[in-house]
Amino acid sequence: MKMDSEQITVKLNALVQKNSDAEKGFEKAAEISKASSLKEWFTAKALERRMFREELKLELHSLGHPCVKTPSLIGDFHRVWMDVKAAFSLDNDEAMLEEAIRGERAALEEYSDVLAATTLGPTTKAIIRAQRSKIENGLVILHAIDNIEFQEES
Repeated sequence: MKMDSEQITVKLNALVQKNSDAEKGFEKAAEISKASSLKEWFTAKALERRMFREELKLELHSLGHPCVKTPSLIGDFHRVWMDVKAAFSLDNDEAMLEEAIRGERAALEEYSDVLAATTLGPTTKAIIRAQRSKIENGLVILHAIDNIEFQEES
């Protein structure tokens, strides 16, 4: 799929916003989680997403494209949903793991969509690929944590 400069700007700005929302979401998950190791992992992921966002903003700037204001209203609603889900859940850690897995899957889809654009420059494409790879690795870890938790409960 060929994309013009405006479409690339829209796609990269969507990733900036997605990472801003993910940063806030991971911060919320760290706040709600009870296990200290999970809190630390969510906090590290929040920092990682802040770095992703800043890297993308710098790339947009270097390409001469404007950057949007973040985070999004949808992200705000999602964080409220996390509070509600935690309030009604018997296991806050499990609820936060489920939300993190869902969010990371959505992020992978969005990154894959942007990578499908053949007109991205090599630097931009390398940034997107590296970030996508880190998200994918994080998702593997989330699934492993979720599986360990499930096995311990059985």
